Amino acid sequence: MLWLMILPAFVCTLLFSYGPLFGLYMAFINYQPGGPFLESFFKSEFVGLQWFEYFFTNGDFWIIMRNTLAQSLLSLLFGFPAPILLALAINEVKSGAFKKIFQTVSYLPHFISWVIAANIIITLLSSEGLVNKLLMLLHLTDEPIAFFQNGHYFWWIIASSNTWKDMGFNAIMYLAAIASINPELYEAAKVDGASRLRQMLHVTLPALKPTIVILLILAVGGVLNAGFDQQYLLQNDLVLQYSDVIDTYTYRYGLQNGMFSYASAVGLFKSVVAFILVLTVNRIAKKVNDQSLF
Repeated sequence: MLWLMILPAFVCTLLFSYGPLFGLYMAFINYQPGGPFLESFFKSEFVGLQWFEYFFTNGDFWIIMRNTLAQSLLSLLFGFPAPILLALAINEVKSGAFKKIFQTVSYLPHFISWVIAANIIITLLSSEGLVNKLLMLLHLTDEPIAFFQNGHYFWWIIASSNTWKDMGFNAIMYLAAIASINPELYEAAKVDGASRLRQMLHVTLPALKPTIVILLILAVGGVLNAGFDQQYLLQNDLVLQYSDVIDTYTYRYGLQNGMFSYASAVGLFKSVVAFILVLTVNRIAKKVNDQSLF
């Protein structure tokens, strides 16, 4: 019966995770759509690593990698500790009703579509938006800042919006880990005279360490997944040199320009790098802290 319960998930994994892997062959051929898919797919000219070489040697590679790494690392820098701090703050709230309300409000942005979230961000950062009005009211600037006309601001906008949108939802995992901590540990800390801050530092955080390490490994493995929706919805021609990342690049070349093989090669490159990063960080974490994903 247990195997029957697992069967639907197993079938879905085969169909949607392992089945499409045969399409990776497209990265090594010069695929031109026409006629039946399988016929045109397998009869296309085999070009080997030509598309990878083209990606590495053209001028787009460094710009795309710079933007992808900058946005991902900034999002990781702001977005990874934010849910931990939020979970610790929620855990310190005494009132059960207020705690539930605060937690619900904090993870609500996660369920907002990026289409709506992008419009909110654009409105807030417009010349007549709330952010510019506050900056001028506090005399931090003499005139409105054109956030979406200067590419240097774009990386910070993406990192801030990613943090705002996901930190409440990501905090749920840390709250679940906190809920599993043995209350006797807190009682023992109180007997020893530990304050709330000391209990947080010496009881809560050490108990969260395995969860933090595993999520950090997964986050570093996805460092090239800077996103697609937020960049595509927030970018414009004025900031394209700073907003274009691997996912938007593959979309533009693969679907809009019809270079399916080239887009597949770029996507495969991203997946291979992510795989190597997961293995590397997992090995480092296992050696340093004896905590790992596998």
